[in-house]
Amino acid sequence: MVRQMVAASYFAKPYPCRHFLIYCVPSKSPEPSFHQELNTPVMGNCLGKTTSAIATTDSFVDVLFFPDPAMPCKNFHSGEGCTRKNCKKIHDQGSSLLTMLGYLKGAKKTMDICVFTITCDEIADAVLEAFNRGVKIRIITDDGQAKGQGSDIQKFIDAGIPVRDDNARTYMHHKFCVIDKTILLNGSFNWSRQAVVGNNENLVIHKNGPIVDRFDKHFDQLWEKFER
Repeated sequence: MVRQMVAASYFAKPYPCRHFLIYCVPSKSPEPSFHQELNTPVMGNCLGKTTSAIATTDSFVDVLFFPDPAMPCKNFHSGEGCTRKNCKKIHDQGSSLLTMLGYLKGAKKTMDICVFTITCDEIADAVLEAFNRGVKIRIITDDGQAKGQGSDIQKFIDAGIPVRDDNARTYMHHKFCVIDKTILLNGSFNWSRQAVVGNNENLVIHKNGPIVDRFDKHFDQLWEKFER
């Protein structure tokens, strides 16, 4: 049973959360007791606020919803502790942004990012941290947004991360990221502060499966298409 739970708790927080339920799905598990034990919803570990996941032996699907009530408090989540009496930022470990950042910070080998815009510094910092620890990163974005106010694209270029854009009048409007060729982040969510704390957005996470492979291949196609 432990093996089936690993995928669903890949970036789980170390405490139970009433929001997160794991549901039983068909599996070729050699352990006959697995479905007997999980034939009803059970309490799992939190992957983010108001999320639910479907878990199998080596894959899962999860969804995060935005907006968050506020941006996370950097001092609190860095371990230094927040000393501000009236801090209006999030101290909750279960925000959707923090969960997303957990996936980026968990990257080991590769991260292929294909998004319309990147203006959220917290997300940009997580990408740069991954690059600095040796993760191979490629970024595709919209040419107009890359030059816009608040864009973090130049930070990535200055750091040495390869970036390509569509160089077209139309939009490069994708919003997906493939991590280690096994995890897909995809949805309406733009990588901007407005999306984090203002808009109604979704971010679907897939671990393994054919949908991840298709997005991985599509990124390679776009990367070749936008070569100049």
